[in-house]
Amino acid sequence: MDQQDAAKQAAVPYTLSSGGRELLKWIALLLMTGDHVAKVVFGGYVPVVSELGRVAFPLFALVMACNLAQPCADLGKSIRRLLLWGAIAQPLHLLAFGQPLPLNILLTFAVAALAVLALAQGRAWLILLAGGVLPMLVDYQWAGVALVVLGWIAFRNRLWWLPLPALAALCWTNGNGWALLAVPLLWALARVPWRVPRWRWSFYLYYVGHLAVLAGYAMVVGR
Repeated sequence: MDQQDAAKQAAVPYTLSSGGRELLKWIALLLMTGDHVAKVVFGGYVPVVSELGRVAFPLFALVMACNLAQPCADLGKSIRRLLLWGAIAQPLHLLAFGQPLPLNILLTFAVAALAVLALAQGRAWLILLAGGVLPMLVDYQWAGVALVVLGWIAFRNRLWWLPLPALAALCWTNGNGWALLAVPLLWALARVPWRVPRWRWSFYLYYVGHLAVLAGYAMVVGR
């Protein structure tokens, strides 16, 4: 980690290293891909692969929460970017999984970032919209949005325990406790100054690309 990264990290009471966040993001992408392939190609379930897929979302959510808590974070820009890529991904998501709802996780994160913006600006009506109404449309619903929001508060105030109720709610939504594996992964990997390169659009391109492949497969086999 160079001096500039160290200075940014020091500005947040408790944060994850930049390389650690990238590593966790790629681990989550791998777990998510396995879970999606199990759903689309193998009829919905593959032992171990499907269970480990439950770890992907909490990793994504907490990494995003940490990114939003950085002093240089532009919440408005994050929301616009997530909405754009979420809109691009949604038709592919529909073709791959065959269901119009819930909407894909990029739109879950767009709603969560909107809730963070609402809290940061103290806009009560926007808090009600982003925290109460919109989550019913997106993947992981209120538990997913709450995990990002509580994670954001936790990283800003060194309240490491605060996301635990949302993580418990996520386990209840999933019907199992596999999401809890995100906690030891974060603890073991995120604070180490890993040298993992960051490609600006890689996450979005990968997400849309893997949905395109799965949508193509679903169309070929007639799902």
